[in-house]
Amino acid sequence: MKKQYNTVIVILLVLAITLSSLLKMGNKFMSLKEDVKMQEAQVESVLQRRAELIPNLVATVNGYVKHEETIFFEIAEARSTLIKSLSSGNVSSISEASIALDSALGKLIAISENYPELKSSEQFIALMDELAGTENRIAVARQTYNEKVSIYNKAVQEFPTGTAARLLGYYPLPYFQADESAANVPTVNFN
Repeated sequence: MKKQYNTVIVILLVLAITLSSLLKMGNKFMSLKEDVKMQEAQVESVLQRRAELIPNLVATVNGYVKHEETIFFEIAEARSTLIKSLSSGNVSSISEASIALDSALGKLIAISENYPELKSSEQFIALMDELAGTENRIAVARQTYNEKVSIYNKAVQEFPTGTAARLLGYYPLPYFQADESAANVPTVNFN
C-alpha cells in the first residue's frame, strides 16, 4: 500500500512539474507573440505615416510636372492598396502593397531629377526630407519586426519548446519580406 502511495505521489509530482513547465512556456510564447504584434503595429504606423505624406508630395510635384499623370495614378493606386492592406492586418498583403508603393515613389523621385526648379523648391525639399526620414523609420521597423519574429519562431520550433508550442496552438509567423524587384532602380526616359 505504501509503495502504491509513493508511486501515485511521484506521478502527481511529475504531472505537476510538467504542467507548470507547460504553463511557463505558454506564457513565454504569449509574451513573444505580443512583442511581434507590437512591432507589427509599429511597421504599420510608419507605413501609414508614409501614406499620409504622399498626397502632399504628389501635389507639390504635380504643380511642376503636369504631364506625368500615369505616375500620379500609379502612386494613388499603390497608396490606396497600402491603406487597405494596413486595415486588413495581413503582413504578406502589407508587404506587397509597400513594395508597389516603393516602386511608384521611386519613379516619382526619378522624374524629379529632371526638373531642377522642382528640386530647388523648399516645399519639395522639406517633403523629400520627411519621406527619407520615414523610409528610414520603415527600414528600422521592418528589421526590428523580423528580429522579433525570428526570436518567436525559434522558440516555437526548437525542441522541446516546439512540441509545447504546437500543443498550445503557437505556430511560426511570416517575416516582412521585400520583393527582389524592389532593389531595381526605376529609370525614366523622356525621349
